[in-house]
Amino acid sequence: MSAPAGAVAPRAIEATGLERVYVWELPVRLTHWVIALSIFVLAATGYYIGHPFLVVTGQARFHFVMGTMKAIHLYTAIVFTAAVLARILWMFLGNEYARWNQFVPTTRRRWTELWRTFAFYTFLRRDPPPVVGHNPLAGAIYVVVFALYGAMIATGLALQSTTSGSIGHAFHFLVPIFGGLQTARWIHHVGMWLLLGFFAHHLMSGLTMSISERTATLESIFSGVKFVRRRSGSPRGARK
Repeated sequence: MSAPAGAVAPRAIEATGLERVYVWELPVRLTHWVIALSIFVLAATGYYIGHPFLVVTGQARFHFVMGTMKAIHLYTAIVFTAAVLARILWMFLGNEYARWNQFVPTTRRRWTELWRTFAFYTFLRRDPPPVVGHNPLAGAIYVVVFALYGAMIATGLALQSTTSGSIGHAFHFLVPIFGGLQTARWIHHVGMWLLLGFFAHHLMSGLTMSISERTATLESIFSGVKFVRRRSGSPRGARK
């Protein structure tokens, strides 16, 4: 029976010295895309809330443009928060490539590969260190990104707490922590641009690693599978 179109035959993989490794589990892939799409919706609606750029004719009570934008922003923020919390939970429940120690370097080997990866990105090294999951530098950057997620959620709750009759009023204690609403709003706005900048860097680095490593880096966020070079004497899937 012939293999499905587009599939790589086991013998072909063996001949190239590659092995198929299931890296990104379904919860990792789902939260990745939910967070990514949420950021774009939140950025677009949030920018409009701060700088209304749509002009409609007639009385505002017949259009509800600002109200609609605020509603979309609020419900998307709830989805975003749930996805972030789910991904953090999976750092303790997922496979070895999803766990928290892939983000925080806890071994000498991860620290060594962090500097080697940095040297690769700065053109001081020709080849990237062979890593199956997140390379240590990417993992360290994700620590900063998740901290930024937390800041965006906290400042968003602080801003929402001022809405009359809102459940978010319970989070009014966050307002003085950020030094007032204006400061919280400024942090929220700057955080949006930082996340959009991270997306641009994330896409560029993903393309770079996919081309240089040739391990289906970009494709793996859809399929969960990467093709990596097998080390002699190492068990299948043992590389980190």
